[in-house]
Amino acid sequence: MSDIWTVDEHLADILKAVGPLDPIELQLLDAQDCVLTEDVTAPVALPPFDNSSMDGYAVRTTDIEGASEEYPAVLTVVGDIAAGAGELPAVGPGQAARIMTGAPLPPGAEAVVPVEWTDGGTGAGPAAAMAPHSSAPQALGGEVRVHRPARPRQHVRDRGSDLAAGTLALRAGTVLGPSHIGLLAAIGRATVPVRPRPRVVVLSTGSELAQPGEALGPGQIHDSNSFALTAAVRAAGGVPYRVATVADDAATLRATLEDQLIRADLVLTSGGVSVGAYDVVKEALTGLDDTVGGVEFRRLAMQPGKPQGFGLVGADRTPLLALPGNPVSSYVSFELFVRPALRAMAGHAGIHRPRARARLDSDRDLPSPAGKRQYLRGAHTPPPPGETTGTVTPLGGPGSHLLGALARADALIEIPEDVTSVSPGAELDVVLLT
Repeated sequence: MSDIWTVDEHLADILKAVGPLDPIELQLLDAQDCVLTEDVTAPVALPPFDNSSMDGYAVRTTDIEGASEEYPAVLTVVGDIAAGAGELPAVGPGQAARIMTGAPLPPGAEAVVPVEWTDGGTGAGPAAAMAPHSSAPQALGGEVRVHRPARPRQHVRDRGSDLAAGTLALRAGTVLGPSHIGLLAAIGRATVPVRPRPRVVVLSTGSELAQPGEALGPGQIHDSNSFALTAAVRAAGGVPYRVATVADDAATLRATLEDQLIRADLVLTSGGVSVGAYDVVKEALTGLDDTVGGVEFRRLAMQPGKPQGFGLVGADRTPLLALPGNPVSSYVSFELFVRPALRAMAGHAGIHRPRARARLDSDRDLPSPAGKRQYLRGAHTPPPPGETTGTVTPLGGPGSHLLGALARADALIEIPEDVTSVSPGAELDVVLLT
């Protein structure tokens, strides 16, 4: 390995050191967006019984053959069935049972006629007609007039028509979204085994940093990195813990890390990794003994983001990624290195951002330093129908402090190491950020 690492070498070294977190059993709502680690089979049929898909009347189809507005079928109402009903009235020849959506189909019934196909039913006494969709109980012994015939099983949800008992409901590797959570609840699962979201401690270093909302003193800037990185961790599926800014003091940083390791699956720092006199992260973490692990600081053949640090620290060998302090460098480094690591730890099959080919939409050539892979901010336009290549417009310049351009960007323009200039209209790879 040379003194200069490539982007791919650094990423491969990180991914080799991190692996999927051990599965844990979580309550359904806590498992949202987590990766399922075991196949789930349905212990019961779904739905568990034949039930009505409409408010109406459960009937025998032979009793309403040929029914019409002019010649309705007149049936005796033998009961009222609500969702969750236990005892069910049997429906015999010439009979019907009023039924609500989701209620069990009673014995003898073959179909459900919607209440709109009827006169709403009449009670035993005069003027007892029921309005459509009324929840009032039907008087036993009343009648209902049906104006249309029905097919067998019409408006009936058959038992097991969604899932039969014992069949596969969800495969291992499924990322649990709202519909999956609903399915798990429907088959009676209260908990599921999943890879947990990685817990990430995020901290920025620098005596020049003030908190947003505070007045700036001489030479100070507001801390943006810890906020951007905390949000990025959350967007990547992690659980971030943002720590107060650490001043340029190696002992304070070491003590802070020692306190935070207990709740960290990964530690993320920004700032203090270059060659300056006050690069506190490098000072604090270089040369740690074997009992606490160590962090290696590297120079990468990339722009922005040349200085990087990576290692395993603490008794549990917790991964620590030390990112540069310039805001754009920090964010680009997160996308290239931290996000894939977090996705791998969470058990996702796809750990990288999607990529696309795009033509450079610019009125000038884009220079790029020889031997470095450059990442520029850009606005990507997808290809029109029938084409495979979109366009990308550079935003801002190459400066690693240009947060305004980063906030408008939805892509990173990647210029390879062996390219020193890109002409308008040339095709490039872009990393899609949305």
